[in-house]
Amino acid sequence: MNQIHRLVRSASVLFLLVAISISQAAVGAARRPVKASKRGRAVKSEPRGRRAEARRLAERRRAEAARLAAIARQRAAEEAMRDGVQTLIEKDDVSGEDPEIRRVAVNALGHHAGTVVVMDPKTGRIYSVVNQQWALREGFKPCSTIKLVTGLAGLNERVIDPADTTTISESNNVTLTSALAHSKNEYFQTVGGRVGFDKMISYARQLGLGEKTGINSRNESQGRVPKLKSGFAVNHMSSHGDDFKVTAVQLATLVSAMANGGKLLTPFVPHTPQDETRSAPKVRRLVSINADSFKQMVPGMIGSVSYGSGRRASNPREIIAGKTGTCIEQGAWVGLFTSYAPLNNPRLAVVVIAKGDDGRNHFPAAVAGRIYRDLGARFGATTMEQIAGKRDSQGLSSDLLTKASTSAAENDSLASDDEESDEADDDSAAKAAPQKLETRMTVWGDPRKPADSKIKRVVMPISNRIVQTQPVSESRPAQRPRRVTANP
Repeated sequence: MNQIHRLVRSASVLFLLVAISISQAAVGAARRPVKASKRGRAVKSEPRGRRAEARRLAERRRAEAARLAAIARQRAAEEAMRDGVQTLIEKDDVSGEDPEIRRVAVNALGHHAGTVVVMDPKTGRIYSVVNQQWALREGFKPCSTIKLVTGLAGLNERVIDPADTTTISESNNVTLTSALAHSKNEYFQTVGGRVGFDKMISYARQLGLGEKTGINSRNESQGRVPKLKSGFAVNHMSSHGDDFKVTAVQLATLVSAMANGGKLLTPFVPHTPQDETRSAPKVRRLVSINADSFKQMVPGMIGSVSYGSGRRASNPREIIAGKTGTCIEQGAWVGLFTSYAPLNNPRLAVVVIAKGDDGRNHFPAAVAGRIYRDLGARFGATTMEQIAGKRDSQGLSSDLLTKASTSAAENDSLASDDEESDEADDDSAAKAAPQKLETRMTVWGDPRKPADSKIKRVVMPISNRIVQTQPVSESRPAQRPRRVTANP
């Protein structure tokens, strides 16, 4: 009996254990779906993360594709413009042009969107005009080439002291030579503001802007000069040429007047035997600018080519006086270079204007430099050493030439080039509200003009600089300039 009871208890315990196991198994089974659902939620969240990452990648790919498409469209537009220029060049009337000079000029320009004028600065004879449509009938913003007008006006009005060109304001300690060489915007904005709008336009007209040159070619454009500006707009006009329109042939006559001592010539293409043998130039007028003012501009123009913004035109075998210009016009880049050489006996005036990508990085200066090099043997290139220690045909003294021949290392430590790298910042600064202050204008070296006439000065707020990529420029100083406005 006892044995039976033990068996029953054992069976009961075994049953209880089995029941407990089954119960635990049931509880575990009941719990496992909950854990599985949690794991299920994690599993479901993984595809959502991957989908979000995939969307981000797709957006980046689309943005990159759009960027590449925009670049492709821009390149296509640039190439179409270059092809259009080649078509225009093929339509040029080459009668009366010098075949050798035309060949050199065409080769120097190459397959680029631009125009070239090569002229005799003493007689006005046109040797060649490559892309006559652009050179004679299209007007361009002069950009920094307007600084030639501003500098001459400043010297002639004695805003710039001819005897000491080292200072024009307490914040502007750059010399005229360095300002021209490195195309310093602040310097010429200050000068233009002090000269004033009316006199700036008067000097521009004297130098041939805003009127036809009288060249014996059809449909010449007269260009344009601004009608009215005031305040800081006068300053900016004086450094960037706002609202001016100039042709390449106008710039050729302007720089020729600087080369020949103030004679504004009527250019001509020798279509007839009489033109071919013409010896006396046709002078439109004598520019009412002191001869010393022209001389004071020369070191800076030489410096531009030797070590400044126009150094892509530099030629160790020849002294070239030139001025660059680079800016944005209606959303597109425009580049200009106007020049003459050789220094002691100017026989060539070369002007190059280019648009689009070809207007950047001082490509026009490079074109002119090649023309001077290829024609150097024919037109008598002269080195600095050949005229050192004596006066040249313009009466330039040796100390001025010494200033012009200062080494690139010394001058680069003084200033960096302003042109292309300053464009984006200038556009935003010009829109900022000015703060008016007062200062006194100094009129240099003329006892009849007191140095206490008052003008208003404008200090523009500093904006964030957006630096354009430019291989030939160095970093700009961080401090924004103070500007001076003209008298109202």
